[in-house]
Amino acid sequence: MPEGDTIHRAARVLHAALAGKVVTHFESVYPQLVRVDDETPVTGRTIERVVASGKNLLMVFSGDLQLRTHMRMNGSWHIYRPGERWRKPRGDMRVVVATEDFVAVGFNVPVAEFLDEREAARHDDLRLIGPDLLGETFDADEAVRRIRARNDQEIADVILNQRVVAGIGNEYKSELLFLRGINPFRKVESVTDEELHALLRIARRVMQMNVTKRNGGRETTGSLDRSQRLYVYARRGLACRKCGTKVEMAKQGRDVRLTFWCPRCQPALLS
Repeated sequence: MPEGDTIHRAARVLHAALAGKVVTHFESVYPQLVRVDDETPVTGRTIERVVASGKNLLMVFSGDLQLRTHMRMNGSWHIYRPGERWRKPRGDMRVVVATEDFVAVGFNVPVAEFLDEREAARHDDLRLIGPDLLGETFDADEAVRRIRARNDQEIADVILNQRVVAGIGNEYKSELLFLRGINPFRKVESVTDEELHALLRIARRVMQMNVTKRNGGRETTGSLDRSQRLYVYARRGLACRKCGTKVEMAKQGRDVRLTFWCPRCQPALLS
């Protein structure tokens, strides 16, 4: 699943290419988008900005219209020059927004809807989102308050909840908890406020670093070797990069997400 840094990076690229440009062509396989386009055409509108809000990507057009998309597991946005060959098959296309200079294509985007400003303000997925780790400002105190409100839940599940804190996905979940030495199965009530603030600080720093990377690929170790880019995620049975203990993996939470951790660097609390 694309994580917060992926969405923010996509928004930056799309904004740089499209902002201030007039839409010359719009198409979609989704009837709800086509229906709105028939009534209030996107073609001819100016793209004012493209922004990320947590894992939502918002393309804002003139005339009080915005396109909200969510990538879920497999969605992505690509940008092309007119006439350039797409890197994915046309059958994967869900949305196309074209200008004179660039063509933005949403591939396998499962969630796409048009909203006006009032609808966006009332939309639960936007209105109830937690503090965005990659937002221009980040309210760490509010994030800690929302985490603490789930004291009886396991910390790994809580930080995945986008209504608690926005931007962390499954890969970051395992990596960030490793970086702070927090066992993913600890209940929130056992995690101190100091630990939570430290976790959020390193989450914001590492995710910001990955948004601005030019060579692509997410990394948390600081290594230039792409084979060494992560500490524990997807490394079950391999040696921990810090202590040599075998990395463990288990399914966790209501959604049965995979969690990776080092039992020595992230010890469980003794009862």
